[in-house]
Amino acid sequence: MTALTLIAGLILLILGGDLLVRGASRLAAAFGIPSLIIGLTVVAFGTSSPELAVSVQAAVNDQADIAVGNVVGSNIFNVLFILGLSALIVPLAVSSQLIRFDVPLMIGVSCAALVMALDGAIGRIDGVILLAGLIVWILLLARLGRNEAAATREAAGGQASPPDTAQSGPARHAVNGVLIAVGLVLLVLGSRWFVDGAVTFARWLGVTELVIGLTVIAAGTSLPEVVTSILASVRGERDIAVGNVVGSNLFNILGVLGLSSVVAPEGLAVAASALWFDFPIMIAVAVACLPIFFTGARIERWEGGLFFAFYFAWTGWLVLAATGHAALSPFNAAMTLFVLPLTAITLLVLALRGWRGSSS
Repeated sequence: MTALTLIAGLILLILGGDLLVRGASRLAAAFGIPSLIIGLTVVAFGTSSPELAVSVQAAVNDQADIAVGNVVGSNIFNVLFILGLSALIVPLAVSSQLIRFDVPLMIGVSCAALVMALDGAIGRIDGVILLAGLIVWILLLARLGRNEAAATREAAGGQASPPDTAQSGPARHAVNGVLIAVGLVLLVLGSRWFVDGAVTFARWLGVTELVIGLTVIAAGTSLPEVVTSILASVRGERDIAVGNVVGSNLFNILGVLGLSSVVAPEGLAVAASALWFDFPIMIAVAVACLPIFFTGARIERWEGGLFFAFYFAWTGWLVLAATGHAALSPFNAAMTLFVLPLTAITLLVLALRGWRGSSS
């Protein structure tokens, strides 16, 4: 029965992701809205709805480890696994807005979440601050969208871009709206089935709730982002593919973590292991986006492979630590003495090359 639930959930996720990308990209074309804005908002918020549902429910049930682990794990999964896999399939172009504004903001809110958790909990006041930040970010995105549209009209000599007649008209708008709504419903339902089956299996293995939240639930609730970003990149909607990941990470911290801490009976307690290991990993992953995005405004296949490999390294560490495996010590030594320093040097070189290229 668990296997059937997993398979059914995956099928619904694939169908829902396809419908969401189709509807969102067509609406963007019809209204002249930049696809990056659509990816950062409609698609990102929609695909993050499973994270919102799971974390809020866990917070109400006083399962803080699952609520926090889901957000932190999802953000790590989104960048390392989703961007990594998407770039392995098709190298991804990165908008200058992401480099200048959204990625630095993602780094900033990740650091803010860590600061809020330093006292061992993210309380209700912290949650209200995060939710207020979400509102401010949405307003800034709306302003950036208007400015970009105005710049496009000015470049065209003051003439508005001709409407996409294939996507225009009330009937077509209604159809696209229905595609988005049905896609979101299928994504939420599919994620719920998949997570239920995966959690049952993980608990049968005797894994802790924090590890379940960081891995099984985080990956399960992020499957809409996986499907949506991959389908978007294959369909050529690469702004949606990358914007979906960055927007989802921002929404996870500002919206999901914010609302969860507000509805939790006494705020969200943060485990010491999450505070001193997983939160810094989330920040490091966000910081790593800058040099990779900055070089050529593209995520190349080898850079995607680097992200992808690091996701499995992080997951492997969690499994080894949870089971107390004897391989944990040599694994730590290899990562600390070789892999992480080499990666840091590589990213630094990339950043310097990108900076020199932009300066020249």
